[in-house]
Amino acid sequence: MDQTPAIRKPPGANTLRERLTVPVLAFGGILMAVMQTVVVPLLPDLPRLTGASAGTVSWMVTATLLSGAVLTPVLGRAGDMYGKRRVLMAALGLMTAGSVLCALTSDIAVLIAARTLSGAAAAVVPLSISILRDELPPERRGSAVALMSSTVGIGAALGLPLAAVIVQYANWHTMFWVTSALGAAGVTSVWWAVRESPVREPGRFDVPGTIGLATGLVCLLLGVSQGGQWGWGSDRVVGLFAAALVVLVLWSWQQLRAERPLVDLRLAGRPRVGLSHVAALLAGFAFYANTLVTAQLVQAPEATGYGLGLSIVATGLCLLPSGIVMLLLSPVSARISAARGPRITLALGASVIAAGYAVRIADSRELWMIIAGATVVAIGTTLAYSALPTLILRAVPPEQTASANGVNVLMRTIGQAGSSAAVAAVLVHHTRPVGGAPVPTLHGYLLAFAMAGAVALLAAAAALCIPGDSAEDAEDATNGPDRARDRTRGARDQAMEGA
Repeated sequence: MDQTPAIRKPPGANTLRERLTVPVLAFGGILMAVMQTVVVPLLPDLPRLTGASAGTVSWMVTATLLSGAVLTPVLGRAGDMYGKRRVLMAALGLMTAGSVLCALTSDIAVLIAARTLSGAAAAVVPLSISILRDELPPERRGSAVALMSSTVGIGAALGLPLAAVIVQYANWHTMFWVTSALGAAGVTSVWWAVRESPVREPGRFDVPGTIGLATGLVCLLLGVSQGGQWGWGSDRVVGLFAAALVVLVLWSWQQLRAERPLVDLRLAGRPRVGLSHVAALLAGFAFYANTLVTAQLVQAPEATGYGLGLSIVATGLCLLPSGIVMLLLSPVSARISAARGPRITLALGASVIAAGYAVRIADSRELWMIIAGATVVAIGTTLAYSALPTLILRAVPPEQTASANGVNVLMRTIGQAGSSAAVAAVLVHHTRPVGGAPVPTLHGYLLAFAMAGAVALLAAAAALCIPGDSAEDAEDATNGPDRARDRTRGARDQAMEGA
């Protein structure tokens, strides 16, 4: 019998609200991913629409990346302390407010600020996974967590064609009015269907740790995202990386001495948690290259000899099968994790991602082969992304679930930022003029696929290095979360005493 304190009703009690908890949370995750991608079709036209330079317009993407990276672990920790449902509604509310601002203005400064607000939605997935752990019985938890993890890919696959259709056939502000309405529906649905979890870790919020992490991450990710534009050897980029190193080292020192740290580094240092974070970073890198390269490849001019010259709408439709596959396969990934363990699922998923890139290298000229390769990568991503939160759930105490999953999502975000920079660097160095403009060569695209496939294999290796469940851990995962929590607390307290 499950001992999770958050399951407060007797078996059989299943109201409409309880049945809708998982769909409502999944809707929030899909909405978050949609909000991250809807601006992409607008980027080529925004300089004309706003009167700003292309470099300034790119900050509509960069600002969302930076705020999402900073706020994900911060809001995760706030959820553990003050209530996950409350913080989840706040994250969705900030996202909706940012969308409304985008709908009301054409001023680039306000648009960038609005997209910064929307970055708070990045915390939706880890907060939702933590709520699922608290609210669902063990037999439903695995499939629900797998679905929640897959919403990142599902939303990305749906967001691009949706935005492209709206931008092509309506005023661009209409797109943000649509997302504003969806955001309001998300907030209302969570308020109505999701109960507040009683699992908390009370204490004083770590403000110095928050400031330190925010500063370090902004310096790191700003350098990564702008390195190609500013120059990797420029004083600004080198200075940002140096500042990130110094700040994060000082932040780690502060976290190890804080009574209630923002991120429990001792817990993150345990192999089951730390290697899961490493695998998340590598999987994020490998996954993101698929979307980046596919979109550019199919839109390349036919004069290149390999490009298909597709429109933005057609490009989005090419990625749609990937989203459908991720939706359909999330229950399968949960069953594999239940039967073989999440680390095996993660290793299998990363290996399938590598196989998908092998398909891309074999043939990237025919549309059906491009879609097939991208879909194989999506299959692997579904397996990998569904396994990562399950690994974290089994390795951390319940009162740190949201913050630990927030760090895991942060590592995926850093991996995606690194992938964007690496793919851009490869393509920039492999171009040839077509119609008077430099266009990446097919060889450059194939190198990007090979790089992403190699990183996927590293993710599989990291997954296999994660310690497997002991008999005691397996019992805790199904029958005694409280006992796992108490034992983890004891180990953490002993480590603090030793320090």
